[in-house]
Order: sequence, then C-alpha cells, then structure tokens
Amino acid sequence: MSRRRRQRIARVAGYVVFALVIVAAVSAADWGRLSDAFFRLDVAGSMFPQAITVALRNTIAYTLLAFVFGLTVGLVLALMRLSSILPYRWLATAYIELFRGLPALLVLFMVGYGVPLAFPDREIPGGVYGSVTVGLGLTAAAYMAETIRAGIQAVPKGQLEAARTLGMSHTRAMISIVLPQAFRIVIPPLTNEIILLTKDTSLVYVLGVTSTTIELTKFAGDALNTRVNPTPLVVAGLLYLVITLPLSQLVRGLERRARRER
Repeated sequence: MSRRRRQRIARVAGYVVFALVIVAAVSAADWGRLSDAFFRLDVAGSMFPQAITVALRNTIAYTLLAFVFGLTVGLVLALMRLSSILPYRWLATAYIELFRGLPALLVLFMVGYGVPLAFPDREIPGGVYGSVTVGLGLTAAAYMAETIRAGIQAVPKGQLEAARTLGMSHTRAMISIVLPQAFRIVIPPLTNEIILLTKDTSLVYVLGVTSTTIELTKFAGDALNTRVNPTPLVVAGLLYLVITLPLSQLVRGLERRARRER
C-alpha cells in the first residue's frame, strides 16, 4: 500500500471517528432540558428590541471608539519605537511593556476611578463613552504599536532611501511611501484587534453603566437575573457573533488577497 493511500485512509478514519463522536453526543444529550434552560423563545423575545437598539449599538460604538483611539496612539508609539532619538524609544518601549502586561479590566478601573481622584477638577469628555475609549484604547494601542512597527519594518528600506534620494524629507517619505504599504500589510492583524476589542467591551460594567450606556454582556446579565434563565447569555453570544463573524471573514479575505498579490 502506498504512502498516499495510507494517508487517505487515515484521513477518512479520522472523519468517521469525529462524526461518530458528534452523533453520540447529540444522541445522549437531553434536548428538552437544554431547550428549557438555554433556548426559551419567550425570554429571548423579551430582550428585543433593546438588545439591538441599545446593547448591540453601544457595544459597536465602544469598539469603534476604542479602536480609533488605540490606532492613533499605536501609530505614534510605533514611530517612537523606530525613532533615532533614544528617549522616545525608551518611552514607547516602557508604555508598550506596561500596557501589554496590565489586564484591560484594571486599566478600565484606573481610568474610570483613578483619574477622577487624581484630577478632581477635570473629567474625561464623553462620560462612560470617553472612559471606555481611553481605557480600552490605551491597552489596544500597546498591541497595535507592535503590529504597525512590524509592518513598517517589513517595507524594504530601499524604498525610503529612494524617496530621500528624490528629495523627499524623512517625514514626507514615511507618510507617502512607507506607511501606506505598512498598513496594507497589517490590515489583517488590526482587524483581529477589532474582534478582541469587541469582546473586551464586556468589561465596561466596572464603570457603572446605565440603561442608556449598557453593553451586551451587562444587558444579558441583568436579563438573566430578572428572568432567572440563562437564555439571555445565549442571545448575547449570538449578537457578539453578528459582529465578529463578518470581521473574521474579512480577515481571511484580506489574507487571501495579500497572498495573491505576493
């Protein structure tokens, strides 16, 4: 028997075993109890339309605001990491190592409660939206900075040198030549960062959200406590998938396009 034939038989056997395990699990499950516990249509129906008009909307808003803030700060940090000025590199490195090591929950807590205590006469504009933007954005910026830095370094140095030879300043060459190519390279990992930020919005509850600023996880938790049934958690999970699955498909599409271009 040839090696290719053995590999084919092993693959088929693996598929059969996997299918048998799935069938056995489905057959053994008590679907009646599962339906009563996690798939109560009356409980799910009571969550709408607020689940979309308030909770889902706020989750998307928190994600986008934090991403824009994090991308802006991350770009600055990436350029500082690549700067020839040593203090800039030290400052950027210290920031990145600090915020990559701190949990996002702790950063949110410090922004929401530490900043008002440290600066009693000042407040972050935007209320909860502003606090979430800064809290999640500061953490995301540390990761995005390293992603952008890697993208900049992936652009051949000869292109920057050629631009300087043509009379462009370093800043102009970076903006016009290097950064557009770098962002094309890092779009897939940056899209993954949006997915991570979407899930991190579940931590916003530490800021004491109200009925108008509530996000999906807190909304589902309140509904769970009210109806004493975990169906709201399933609904929240499905709504998270409404956001993340299209983004995952976008990432795969961008990666395929990048491979074709290479």
